[in-house]
Amino acid sequence: MFLRNFSHVPTERLNWTPTPTAKSALRVAAHTALYYARFAEMIQNRATPQVADLDAWLAQRTSEETAVTTVEEVKSAFRSGLEHVNRALDSLSPDEVDMELDSGQGWAMSMRFLMKLPAWHATLHLGQIDYLQTCWDDQQIYVG
Repeated sequence: MFLRNFSHVPTERLNWTPTPTAKSALRVAAHTALYYARFAEMIQNRATPQVADLDAWLAQRTSEETAVTTVEEVKSAFRSGLEHVNRALDSLSPDEVDMELDSGQGWAMSMRFLMKLPAWHATLHLGQIDYLQTCWDDQQIYVG
């Protein structure tokens, strides 16, 4: 669904933003696509990232997202990350599904939640793409 709706973003609107500080459809799509691999890594490693400097970590994520500049790069990262997620999910044992992952930052995440997070994350960002489309008066509902 995400790639389907993203495919309807016109080329001239890929980098359009409703305000100077908002993310464009391309930036939202890059973020969504790249996070599949990040979620897969967490599942595969049975751990959340242990981040000593959150600002630096987030700056690196931002840099990686802004380096994605084409629809094809988004599609490639999305599909590759999704395959990585599926492999990581297949690697879990029944006992590992019940794990709690400590962030080291005062919060924990259950593996069950993490298993659902890649799809939920893409769904949330699909809504952002849909919203941006309405901003340029694309009122079409894309199905099928």
